Amino acid sequence: MILHSFGQDFRPWGEYARTIRSELSRQSRWPLNISDHPLVAARSIDKNPEVPFVEYLNALGAQRQHDLIIAIGAPAADFVQRHRGELFPQTPIILTAVEQRRVRSDDLTANDAVVAVAHDYAAVFENILRLLPDTQTIVIVNGASPNEKFWLGELKRELEPFANRIKLLWYEGMPFEAVLKEAASLAPKSAIFWHLMNVDVAGVAYEGDTGLKRLYAVANAPIFSYDDGFFGREVVGGPMYSVQDISQKTASVAVRILAGERAGDIPVPPTRFAAPKYDWRLLQRWKINESLLPSGSQVWFREASAWERYRSLILLVSAVMLVQAALISGLLYQRRRTQAAELVARQRLTELARVNRVSTVGELTATIAHELKQPLGAILANAETMEAILKSPSPDLNELQEIVSDICRDDRRADDVIERVRALLQKTPFEPKIVDLNDIVVETLELLSGLTVSRQIEIAYSRPPEPLTVKGDPVQLQQVLLNLIVNGVDALSSKRVSERRIKIGTATVDRQAELYVSDNGPGIDSNKLNDVFQTFYSTKPNGMGMGLSIVRTIVEAHNGRITAENQPGGGAVFRLRLPLA
Repeated sequence: MILHSFGQDFRPWGEYARTIRSELSRQSRWPLNISDHPLVAARSIDKNPEVPFVEYLNALGAQRQHDLIIAIGAPAADFVQRHRGELFPQTPIILTAVEQRRVRSDDLTANDAVVAVAHDYAAVFENILRLLPDTQTIVIVNGASPNEKFWLGELKRELEPFANRIKLLWYEGMPFEAVLKEAASLAPKSAIFWHLMNVDVAGVAYEGDTGLKRLYAVANAPIFSYDDGFFGREVVGGPMYSVQDISQKTASVAVRILAGERAGDIPVPPTRFAAPKYDWRLLQRWKINESLLPSGSQVWFREASAWERYRSLILLVSAVMLVQAALISGLLYQRRRTQAAELVARQRLTELARVNRVSTVGELTATIAHELKQPLGAILANAETMEAILKSPSPDLNELQEIVSDICRDDRRADDVIERVRALLQKTPFEPKIVDLNDIVVETLELLSGLTVSRQIEIAYSRPPEPLTVKGDPVQLQQVLLNLIVNGVDALSSKRVSERRIKIGTATVDRQAELYVSDNGPGIDSNKLNDVFQTFYSTKPNGMGMGLSIVRTIVEAHNGRITAENQPGGGAVFRLRLPLA
C-alpha cells in the first residue's frame, strides 16, 4: 500500500509516487498489487480528527493483510508512526521522501526503514545569489497546512544569517490569490523561493502543478525550489533533490524487504541535494549567464543549435555554393578553352565553320558575361541573406526554403546560358536530326538578347502557331541564324536612326520551311549583291569575309538555298529555304 501525503497528485510527492511505481515495476522479481490511499486529513489547517480514516484502514486491513506500506512525505510518515500500533503492528513500513527532522526516531521499530532527505536551505539561497548577484529581495512562498507551518518556522531559523544580506518577504497569513497579485508586481532585483503550497490560509488545496503554474504565469521574477519534483517548466533550478535517485533507493529497499530482509536492518543514509540542474529556457528568459553556474551543473532543455536543427538544409546550401563555385570555374575554364580554340581554328582552313562560330561568340563575350552576371549576382545576394538569417536566434525555415529555391532557379538560368554557348562552340561532327526551326530561332534570340539590348535594337519575331520541322544539325543551323542577326546588328549600329529594328519570320512556303531576317539599315550596294556570299568578301572594316560564305555552305549542305536582296523601304533581307522533314 502507498500512503500519500495530502493526495496522489500533490507535488512534489506525486512525482515520487509515479517514479517509485515505475522503479518497483522495473526492480521487482514478482508481480505486485499496489493500492493507493490519500491522507486527506493532512490538508486541514484546523485540528481534524483522523478517526474515520483510521477506521477505514482498519477495515481494509481486516479484509487483506498488506506485505508492505510505503508512506510518501512527512504528513504520511507522521500519520503512520502515530497509528502504527493500531493499524500496522507487524507490517514492514518504508518512510520515504521525508525530511529527517520529520521522522520520530524514538518510535521507529525493527519493521521500519527510512529513506530520508536532509534539507539545506542555505545552499538553495546561496545558489540564487550566485546566479543573481544583484538580488535584493527573495520572496518565500509557503502554505498553511500543519506540515507547511512546521517548515515555516524551520525556514525562518535557517535563513536568519541571510537577513543582513537581502530582504526576505514571508507571505504568511496571506491567501494564495493575494500572493499572486503581489508576485506580479515585485520590485526589480527580486527572486522567488517556492517551498510548498498544498493548502493556503483560506483552506484551498492546490493539487498537481496548479499553484506553481499560476505563480509562473504572473510572476515578474525567477522562481527557485529545492526539489526537482517541481522542475521542468517553471523553476530555474539549482541544487535539488533527485526524484529519480530517491525513488530508486525506495524501490530497492522495498524489493529487499519483500525478499525477506528485515526493514530495520536496511540502513539508508539521508539523501542530500544532487548535482545542480538548470532549465536552459529559463536561463535565457531571465538572462542568467551560464558562466555563473556551479562546476558540474547540468543544463536541461537546451534548444538544438542551428547546425543540429538545419543540418540537411545547411549541407544543401553548401552544395549549392560548391556548384556555384564549380560553375564559375567551369565558365572560366571554358572561356580559356574557347580562346585557345579560336587561335587554332584560324590556322586550320578545314575548320572554318567552327572558326566562324567561335569568332561570333567572341564578339558576344561581353553580353554573355552580362547575362551570367544577373543570376550569379542573385545567387550571391540570396546566399548572404541566408547567412544573416542563420545567425538569427530563430531562423525562419520557410524563408530559408524560398531562398534555396531562388538560388536553384538562378543557378539553372546561368547553366542554360553556358550550355547554349557550349553547344555552339563544341567541335562535333555533322549530325542531322529532326528539329523545330522555330525553337532554333528562340534559342538564338536568347543567346543574343544581351547584345540586342545593349545596342538598343528591337527584335520582332513572327512565329507560326504550328511547329516547323526540318532535318538538320541544330548547331550549324543556329550558326546560320546567328551570323545573319549579328550582320544585321552591325549594319544598324552604323546607322543613325531613331528606330533600329530586325524582323525575323518563319513560315511554310511551297512545302518548304522558309526563314527570313531583315533590318532597316543602309542595305547592300546593289552592284555587290552577288558578291556577299563570296569567300573573303566583307563590308566590315575588321571582317574576315567568311561569315556569309560559311552560311551558304551550311544551307547548301542541308539541301537548301539562301538569297539576299534590298527592301524597297531600305535595309536588307536574307531568305533561306530548307526541305520540310
